[in-house]
Amino acid sequence: MELKTIGIFSLTLLTLFGFSGCQDEKSHIKLDGKKLLEKKCSQCHNLDLPPKTFEDEKAPPMMAVAFHIKDFIKATNESEKIPKGIEFIKDYVINPSVEKSFCDKKSLQTYGVMPSQKGNVTQDELEAIAKYMFKHYTVKNLTQAQKIENELRKMDPAELLARKQSCLGCHKKDKDLVGPSFAKIAKRYKDDTQHIENSIKNGSSKHWKGYHGVVMPKFENKTSQQDREILAKWILKQN
Repeated sequence: MELKTIGIFSLTLLTLFGFSGCQDEKSHIKLDGKKLLEKKCSQCHNLDLPPKTFEDEKAPPMMAVAFHIKDFIKATNESEKIPKGIEFIKDYVINPSVEKSFCDKKSLQTYGVMPSQKGNVTQDELEAIAKYMFKHYTVKNLTQAQKIENELRKMDPAELLARKQSCLGCHKKDKDLVGPSFAKIAKRYKDDTQHIENSIKNGSSKHWKGYHGVVMPKFENKTSQQDREILAKWILKQN
């Protein structure tokens, strides 16, 4: 009886400690601030960098929120701003008020005070969201994003479409990659846009030697007829 009792007692302890360990491990799982921001905040805040604005937007862009908090949070030195900003977000999202808000009067009139998110988001989730916000929405990242955006604006719309469809992941303009260069394709097919359009739409294989038997996938469901016409004409210009 004693041995049986000891066995049961030991099993109970192991179960308790095992459960406690699982709970402890679960509590230390790293939360993904980016995914949480998209899931919890994107219905009201625009998350783009640089941000987009809309006439019927429910709340200011998230970049503006991050910049505003960092600019106006009270701190004795620069290194305190982000930790204090994180604590502010954890408090304000659950207990928002006009007095706590850093928004100017015009913004408050436009957007109002955000509704409390109590019950919709935990303190751990808010901490992960806030850390990601201050890491992502920076002047450095904004400058880089604006630079890329300016380069895209200057780009030929057809080349932009080719990049969007990941064409340049397998073909380069004048260099072989997974498939032949666009220059080689243009040289072979010259003015035959229809052949290239069909290859984009239906895919192709065994048209070129020396590419490890790679098959060109179908893009019928990823491109419109107009897209294929634009891409075919652009490819032929690479000769």
